[in-house]
Amino acid sequence: MRGIGARVRVAAALAAAVAVVVQLGGCAAQPIEGRPRGVGDIDAGTAAGIPVNNDGPNGPKTDASDATIPVENADNGEMDRLAVNALSDIYDYWSERMPADFDGQQFEPIKRLASYDSDGTAIKLCGQSTAQLVNAFYCGADDSVAWDRGVLLPMLNKQFGPMSVVAVLAHEMGHAVQFRLGAKSNISQSTPTIVKEQQADCYAGGFFRWVAEGKAKHFDVNTGKGLNHVLATMFFIRDPAGLSASKQGAHGLAFDRVFAFQAGFSEGPTRCSRMNQDEVNSRVVEKERKETEMQGSKNGDVRFADVKVQELLQKSLDDAFKRTGANPPKITYQGADCKQGKSTPPVSFCGEENVVAIDPDAMQKIATPPKRGQEPGVDGAGIGDFAAFAEIASRYSLSIQKSVGAPLDGDKTGLRTACLTGAWAKFTDTADSGGGRKLRLAVGDLDEAVAELLQDNSLVAADANGKQVPSGFARVEAFRIGYFEGDKGCANQFS
Repeated sequence: MRGIGARVRVAAALAAAVAVVVQLGGCAAQPIEGRPRGVGDIDAGTAAGIPVNNDGPNGPKTDASDATIPVENADNGEMDRLAVNALSDIYDYWSERMPADFDGQQFEPIKRLASYDSDGTAIKLCGQSTAQLVNAFYCGADDSVAWDRGVLLPMLNKQFGPMSVVAVLAHEMGHAVQFRLGAKSNISQSTPTIVKEQQADCYAGGFFRWVAEGKAKHFDVNTGKGLNHVLATMFFIRDPAGLSASKQGAHGLAFDRVFAFQAGFSEGPTRCSRMNQDEVNSRVVEKERKETEMQGSKNGDVRFADVKVQELLQKSLDDAFKRTGANPPKITYQGADCKQGKSTPPVSFCGEENVVAIDPDAMQKIATPPKRGQEPGVDGAGIGDFAAFAEIASRYSLSIQKSVGAPLDGDKTGLRTACLTGAWAKFTDTADSGGGRKLRLAVGDLDEAVAELLQDNSLVAADANGKQVPSGFARVEAFRIGYFEGDKGCANQFS
């Protein structure tokens, strides 16, 4: 986030370590405002109707024989085998779904598959050298899919597991599907890049639904931590914060990419094919940013001990929920223990005292952006300051819920909490500074919220006892409803 007037910046975007992944060209489009709803009915215990199962199988099936598909320049090592098995399952999926969903049209396999090592001997693909080309891509010129087995795939596999590699290839195959469907997929030569990319993410989501239903020969994905890691991959390969969706080559921020993936997972390929310029522009959140908003965005984090930041946060939350008439809780920074009631470190809502109690050192760890190549929130890595502020806002919202007589325990409370946190995020993005000091949403903040929501120990979608909504899929949907529909939308959806 950033301070208006005071020039206090309290949100920084993750340096886009591999934001060049799967970048393709495209035409510009002018975004317009919109208010999409969440994807389908939200059930705290399911991912779009599939029960959450953290203990279910996840990853390559150990008893499946490796697929055999011709690949140029392959070394037949672990990464190539992973890629070929993924493509084999993706072929099976589209061989089933394309004729079923698109008037009997048959799926045609890719004409050219190629593997390369961006740190090894260079070859030429799609008219360019593969030297230092850390990427995976579809090329319409020769109907090819290629991947970097030397750097990109091992990096994804190490950070997020093998299903992240499958996700990237499913995305690239989504582009091949667009090429085949053409007008049936609302695609033409003039279609902006952002539309193509959102569709490809959506088509990947449809494939993962098929995998989650146990239909794939080579892979399983469970709808708990397994699917959460796939969604977290979107944070890793998102656009750099500040890149407008109207720019050539834009793919969307993680907030946008996760929505597209979830749309495909929930509703299947026909939902993806309905994505066009108007639909995408109505919901993408990364608009053009003024140069003054971008200055210092990569290193402007501040410590939570800064009194100015504490004051701005309290005022922001008080103003956001003023119309409820609730007695606002006091935010303290002397530790997360409640004198009475349940404590949920690193931040607690102490109901008897109407206090939000914070452990500032623990919060600062969350607020510190991850280093290049780190998975957010894993192995001691932080996420970014908006992730920490969202944790605080979630506990603050419990005070508001208590004041209106809403229950403070259970999954519906967790969903309502995530929703109200999203409503506060939107308030910070739209509130008029009026020449005073206010916190405002900064570039990349919503991506940090998505990353935090997918953490196993996040409080953003948890009740007063710290019990988290089981489905990461549902947590993100609830937050999104709050962002686009405000606290009224939260009341309508989760009353």
